[in-house]
Amino acid sequence: MSATDTGTISPADLRLAVLKGFSRKQMLAFGVPALILVYLAYVFFAFDIPGIASRARLDNAAILLSDFWSHKTHVTRDNRTDEVTVAIEGENKGTYPQGMLPDWVTMADGVTRIDLDGGHEVIFDGDGARYTVPGYGVIDVSPHDGKLRLVLPDGPVPDWINPSDTRVSVTTPEGRFSYTRNRTEVFKYQAGWELFFFTLDSPFYGKSFVELVRLATVGERVDPDRTNISAMVHDFWTNAMWRHGDVAWALFETVLMAFLGTMGAAVIALPLAFFAATNFTPSRPILFTLRRVFDFLRGVDGLIWTIILSRAFGPGPMTGALAILLTDTGTFGKTFSEALENIDARQVEGVQSTGASRIQQARFGVIPQVTPVFLSQVLYYLESNTRSATVIGAIVGGGIGLLLTQAIATQKDWEEVSYYIVLIVLMVMAMDTLSGWLRSRLIGRTGHP
Repeated sequence: MSATDTGTISPADLRLAVLKGFSRKQMLAFGVPALILVYLAYVFFAFDIPGIASRARLDNAAILLSDFWSHKTHVTRDNRTDEVTVAIEGENKGTYPQGMLPDWVTMADGVTRIDLDGGHEVIFDGDGARYTVPGYGVIDVSPHDGKLRLVLPDGPVPDWINPSDTRVSVTTPEGRFSYTRNRTEVFKYQAGWELFFFTLDSPFYGKSFVELVRLATVGERVDPDRTNISAMVHDFWTNAMWRHGDVAWALFETVLMAFLGTMGAAVIALPLAFFAATNFTPSRPILFTLRRVFDFLRGVDGLIWTIILSRAFGPGPMTGALAILLTDTGTFGKTFSEALENIDARQVEGVQSTGASRIQQARFGVIPQVTPVFLSQVLYYLESNTRSATVIGAIVGGGIGLLLTQAIATQKDWEEVSYYIVLIVLMVMAMDTLSGWLRSRLIGRTGHP
């Protein structure tokens, strides 16, 4: 009898089948990585990776990074009026008042001297400006016949000096200097977030920590109408440079958007999930309709909902909360209905055997099973939406996201950008800690009544 007649496979056929199986696996083992490498090669050229690398400006990146943790003070001379101003970040609210200067700037007899540390010094006067660079010499700039006359030490012009007939700029690690016919300006970078606690017009500016403690405890009142502690809190909270009060309110708006959107979505999705679960729905058309609605709501990204709603209702935190609510209603509807479909039917049957109504069966046989899952999902999305509310707030004009985009748009307040980023990270960490604590407490009580 042949192998076919007996219904068995001959050793030769078996060997051939095994070899084919190994060959197929080898093709997959080598073919899939080869396809991935080909795709990565396509991406490398399609996205012009070599061009991006050649166009990279690492010097600008270094300046940007330094702006995150430092501040710059502008010393500006109006060459038409001979007026000199010193302002932190070049802002009016950070301008030093008359008779008050940083210790590295001196003014006398129409001459302004600026010490940039390391032997670097800039001098302004009516004849022009001179920048002394140790190891190089003096860079002398002055107006002449409607143009700028530049006198440099002998030798080629260094790449950190950018001269033209209308503007001369010098960039060194100690600071930046620029001269035009109308204005002479020096930027000095210093570490730290200047005026973070008190602005120049506050009586507490420039005081050491020990001096502030003494003023807060035993010192005489600087304002007869309030204690020194309340005056310190007031000056800090109303700080015109850093706007701590506005920032605190923006953080509250961000958390409020996330809370209202997440909790509102959970409240709406919970009853709808019963109609979208196969073991609870009263009819198949309702189940199909609700599931397609959930797919639509979560299929449209939250940012798209934000743009649509902002056109319909105008900007504001409530618009952001509605965008989160729509997206999360679709997500919660799907996840809640899936959790309901996976319950243990025996618990429901046990409650049903007591003669309980459908509502009582859901209350005592279903809800205790799905509550831990529901709470875990809601708390996770609350934490996630806290981050999303930052981006949404930038679009709808609310929350910390708005302040962040405003600071980025100015292209100069990068220390404020880093301040807002730090606050956002701390806010997310706080929400993560809070949601973890609530999850352990609530789910623990649910599991162990």
